[in-house]
Amino acid sequence: MTGENFAGNIIANLAGLPDFLRQPILAKRMKEFFALSELEKQEIIENALEAGPTVDFGRFEKLFKTWLEILATLRQEQRTELVGAYIKKVVQDPEKLIRFNTDAIFGIFLMLRPDQRESIAMSVRDVISRLDEGELKVIRLVVPDTARQHLGVR
Repeated sequence: MTGENFAGNIIANLAGLPDFLRQPILAKRMKEFFALSELEKQEIIENALEAGPTVDFGRFEKLFKTWLEILATLRQEQRTELVGAYIKKVVQDPEKLIRFNTDAIFGIFLMLRPDQRESIAMSVRDVISRLDEGELKVIRLVVPDTARQHLGVR
């Protein structure tokens, strides 16, 4: 089994769990992320971005919404670190995000409560404010205008 298939199977299995199991397992895994080495963090981000588009969108939607809900509960520094790791990877390899249905993913974000959306948007804005012009250009190309407007990203 390849790393990509392995990650895809993990994502599919997590997505298939009932909420009462998926939420605590994913929360634990997300909190463990911050204790990992930089190399391990990069590998997790890489695997998630590779595997996500291979999972049935209905299952992915459940998992991603749970991930966002947990993300919104993290401390600001942790949230910014995690969001930053994904943004950094997307800037380095925009194809990773292009493979996703970004409009549908943004629709999942819009399902969150307003306070959850604002917590996440604050972290996104923080990370993006530190990007150079070349990196911003990549973000402008791969993130839909509507998403950038709702997130308050220029």
